[in-house]
Amino acid sequence: EVRLEEFGGGSAQAGGSLTVSCQASGFTWDEAQLKWWRQVPGGECQYTAQRREDGSIWISDSVKGRFTISLDRSTDTVHLQMTQLKPGDTAMYYCGADPPGLSGGPVTPCGYRPLEIWGQGAQVTVSS
Repeated sequence: EVRLEEFGGGSAQAGGSLTVSCQASGFTWDEAQLKWWRQVPGGECQYTAQRREDGSIWISDSVKGRFTISLDRSTDTVHLQMTQLKPGDTAMYYCGADPPGLSGGPVTPCGYRPLEIWGQGAQVTVSS
């Protein structure tokens, strides 16, 4: 069974740092893209970051220079390291992946995501 487990997040003051992590089971990050989404208060979903199978990384302009992605191969866990946090970063953070062999897809807080699996989400709250 393929699945994602998220952990981390929490609360921080503006300027602080937090990490949200996404551990894969049933597949490795060499065979799937990782997508980080966040759902801000009010419901808007924002595509935040991505790690492709070849290791290349894309970071949205809104968090570029503050957020980074790293991979721990020993645990198949990808970390979204967030620094210089702002109140606008407050959101529920979700990781999604597209490992091979999937059919269908989940209905997520960010809509229907065909051929993907999603983690359960991790809350990040940044106070001013």
